[in-house]
Amino acid sequence: MARTRRLALLATAATAATTLTGLPAAPAAADGPYGQGLRHCAGTTTVTCHYDVAPGTYDVTLTLGGDTAATTTATAETRRTVLAATATAAGERTTRTFTVDVRTPEGEPTGPDGTPGLDLVVTGADGAAPALAAVRVTPAPRARQLLLIGDSTVCDQPGDPYSGWGQQLPRFLGRGTAVANHADSGESTVSYLADPALFDRVRARIRPGDPVLVQLAHNDKQTDAATYRANLTALVEGVRAEGGRPVLVTPVVRRWFNRDGTLDNGTALLVNGLGVDHPAEIRALAARLGTPLVDLTALTKARVEELGPEASKALYLTDEKRDNTHTSVRGATEYARLVAEELEAQGLLGHRTAS
Repeated sequence: MARTRRLALLATAATAATTLTGLPAAPAAADGPYGQGLRHCAGTTTVTCHYDVAPGTYDVTLTLGGDTAATTTATAETRRTVLAATATAAGERTTRTFTVDVRTPEGEPTGPDGTPGLDLVVTGADGAAPALAAVRVTPAPRARQLLLIGDSTVCDQPGDPYSGWGQQLPRFLGRGTAVANHADSGESTVSYLADPALFDRVRARIRPGDPVLVQLAHNDKQTDAATYRANLTALVEGVRAEGGRPVLVTPVVRRWFNRDGTLDNGTALLVNGLGVDHPAEIRALAARLGTPLVDLTALTKARVEELGPEASKALYLTDEKRDNTHTSVRGATEYARLVAEELEAQGLLGHRTAS
């Protein structure tokens, strides 16, 4: 969770920025569509596309298919998965559209800026080329925003093998909803409120009716119960003051097992050193404030215990980093699906999630 881990990942971000510098830019038009075809893309096995657009929300339509069968996946900006693996048969053509939030910084709010404009990376399966026939980019200023407040288990992680669940959420939403992920590594309720680059910036982005998901607990290790409740209340009231709809989210569990195969009631279930039970505090506060709740602690606990001590390693970075807190791409994807399903079930998205 330490903020210092970012320094080791800056080189990865810098390399990616250098790779994209030489690509032809799309015109910075105020309206569209533009970016038809592939003239703003380069590469074969990995196709990188760059569009010199202003910050905002954009609909991106990929035309997929070719002479041979292929499976295609796409990420946008800082490794946000916007298109899950999509298979096309030989000679088949299909389109997929998703909505992207473009901003600076493009990933973590306190991280490197990244490249200006919109970046896409399109890949195939098992080292094969993707079946990308065309890209169309259209401004979507009226798209719904889904804003995220959180820590490193939520944020757009800049480098492998890390991935936050917020980074994988766009793949389940499709067209019409842009995920604006303002989660940031190492943040607690205390630091998120104190840093102008964090909550102040989120408040400035909120439009009436925008859902704002809040998951902060992992780094509140020394926050007492009264302060924790007050901080969460300040976040909820701040979102409401801007016309947004706050949604409290209990934290993902840590992979820390008892001998009987159940998760530890302290470390795994986010009870801090002062005895503050974060998920319980969040549940109680949601009820008291009349705020929608996504009980991600309960959902992830059920999934990790279902898999058990050995199989659940694949959801975290246990083998890669001896890390039972941060999720792998698989874990982040499974947890993002749980969030998307809960949002849909509670009517917070306004449309069906993508498959």
